[in-house]
Amino acid sequence: MNQATIKYANLDEALHSVAAGGYEAIGLWREPVQEVGLAESARRLRDSGLRFTTLCRGGFFTMPEGPERRAAIDDNRRAIEETATLAAAGAPGSTAVYVLVAGGLPEGSRDVVDARARVADALAELAPEAQAAGVTLAIEPLHPMFASDRCVVTTLKQALDLAEPFAPEVVGVTVDTFHIWWDPEVLPQIARAGASGRIATYQVCDWKTPLPANVLNSRHYPGDGVIDFATLTAAVEATGYAGDVEVEIFNDDIWNAPYDEVVARTAETFGAAVGPHLALPVRTA
Repeated sequence: MNQATIKYANLDEALHSVAAGGYEAIGLWREPVQEVGLAESARRLRDSGLRFTTLCRGGFFTMPEGPERRAAIDDNRRAIEETATLAAAGAPGSTAVYVLVAGGLPEGSRDVVDARARVADALAELAPEAQAAGVTLAIEPLHPMFASDRCVVTTLKQALDLAEPFAPEVVGVTVDTFHIWWDPEVLPQIARAGASGRIATYQVCDWKTPLPANVLNSRHYPGDGVIDFATLTAAVEATGYAGDVEVEIFNDDIWNAPYDEVVARTAETFGAAVGPHLALPVRTA
C-alpha cells in the first residue's frame, strides 16, 4: 500500500495499519517521514517488518535556473538520501525507488517543450548522485489534465525518452494506471519499458467519472471505475516485472474513512480487480 491511500495517518499509524492488514510492503511519503526524522522513521520501518517500495514524491524542477530551481534540486538530493536510508531499513526485498513528478509550467510560461527540457537537465544533474546511492529515479507521467500545474510529462513514451540516456537502474519510470490507461500507445510503451528494464514501480487505482471539482483527488478503489486492469497488468507482467504492485489512491471520502477499513477494502478490491491477472501470487503492497 502506498501511504497516500491513508493520507491522514501518521507514520506509526500507517505502518501499524498496513502490517496488521496483512500487507508485506509499504510506499512512504516524505512529509510523514520528515515529521519524525529520517533516522527515527528508518527505525520504525525496520521494527514494522514491512518491505519498503517507494518514496513519494520529488521532482518539481521545471522552473528556469535561479534560486528556486537550486532549492528544488537540493531538496531532491536530500530525498535521494532519504530513499536509500529507508530502503536499507526495510525488510529484505525492499527497493530504493524515488518517484519523480516533473512539475508544471513555470509561472507566466506557456512553453511546455522548454519546461520538459528542464526535466532532462535536472535528471542529468541528479542521476550521478542517485547512482552513487543505489537509488532509482522513477519518472511518473501524469494524466494530461495535470500538465499545466503538476507534470509536463504526460505519457509513458515521454518518460521513457527522458530516461533513455541513463542506466535503467538509475532512471526508470512509474507505471500508474490512473495516469496512463487512456493512452493509445500504452501497451507498446509498457513493452518498451520492460525490454529496457525501466519499470521501477507499478501503481494501481481506478478512474471514474464524473470527476470532482478537485480532480487530483479523483482516484478510486481498483474495480470501481473503467480501467482495464486485466490488459494493463498482463502487459506489465509480460515484461518480466516481478516487483510489488502498489495501490495509491487520492480520494477525500477514502481519506476520511477509518484507516483499518481502507486497508481492508483496498486489499479486497485489489484481490478482485488486479490479483487474478498477476502471473505470480498476489502481492499486496
